[in-house]
Amino acid sequence: MILVSHRGNISGPNPEKENHPDYIKEALSKGFDVEVDVWGDKQLWLGHDKPQYKCSVSFLINNYQKLWIHCKNLMAIDILSEFKVLNYFWHQNDDFTLTSKNFIWTYPGKHVCNKSVLVVEDAREYAGPICFGLCSDYLR
Repeated sequence: MILVSHRGNISGPNPEKENHPDYIKEALSKGFDVEVDVWGDKQLWLGHDKPQYKCSVSFLINNYQKLWIHCKNLMAIDILSEFKVLNYFWHQNDDFTLTSKNFIWTYPGKHVCNKSVLVVEDAREYAGPICFGLCSDYLR
């Protein structure tokens, strides 16, 4: 089962650093996948509630094997849909959403299967059914 760092977090939420490119790189360097929030306008931005950090397509492509890209607006989806290598998705409060690489991004507490990445409060305490991966602020 893979572990996905939520916005770069590994040991709990850190709003001051979340989605910052250096924070993402740090989680990647420790072997974790990372869920990142991406906004689009004429360019790409990282940030949860709003665009905060400029983000190049090359940053996403260079790390494509380990990034789970949560598109935060239509323009982000439109831009990223041109790059078939990227794994991106959009959701709000859906129980499930299908990523561009056919994984099932799964809301907390919902049923899972072998293609599910389940968002959980604390991956260290997960004792539920086997799934493809867990996304959490707490990985170790």
